[in-house]
Amino acid sequence: MAELFASGRLVDLILFLTAIEAVCLVLYWRSRGRGIAPLDLLPNLFAGAFLLLALRLALGGASWELTCGSLAAAGISHIFDLVRRWRR
Repeated sequence: MAELFASGRLVDLILFLTAIEAVCLVLYWRSRGRGIAPLDLLPNLFAGAFLLLALRLALGGASWELTCGSLAAAGISHIFDLVRRWRR
């Protein structure tokens, strides 16, 4: 299990499952008109996916610029999600 985490393969699996989740939820929304609207769902999923990507990049020895770029993208997605949900 330690090797699965250290190699980043576990993060790859979680990213893959997150992508499948996003596709399934968007398709469900489009076909049934029920569930979570994509504009309400995707910024949250993107924020999490970018955090996972930053972890994957760090575990894989990528440059700090790529890792920081992924963290910045996660922050932007999170802010976008907060702005959309904020109630006055």
